[in-house]
Amino acid sequence: MAALDLFGRRWTLRIVWELHEGAHGFRPLQQRCDNMSSSVLRQRLVELTTAGLVDQTPEGQYALTTLGQEAYEALRPLAGWSERWASTLSGGD
Repeated sequence: MAALDLFGRRWTLRIVWELHEGAHGFRPLQQRCDNMSSSVLRQRLVELTTAGLVDQTPEGQYALTTLGQEAYEALRPLAGWSERWASTLSGGD
């Protein structure tokens, strides 16, 4: 339930998605997330860091930890399912 609570918070999944290919600094990450507010991004990064999913590199960039990368991999099937679901809802099935 704690994981669902964390991932259910607005922008959390998007941050994990944007970090899955590599580290980003704060401003580039904010831009990749459709310029979300800096206060929300900062809060989500604190939450993800506290949960052990994100860490800050010595260069000041944010990156997924091994646990964070595992979370991304666990969530990938959900992305595929959601595409199929959206197609069904739009009559594309």
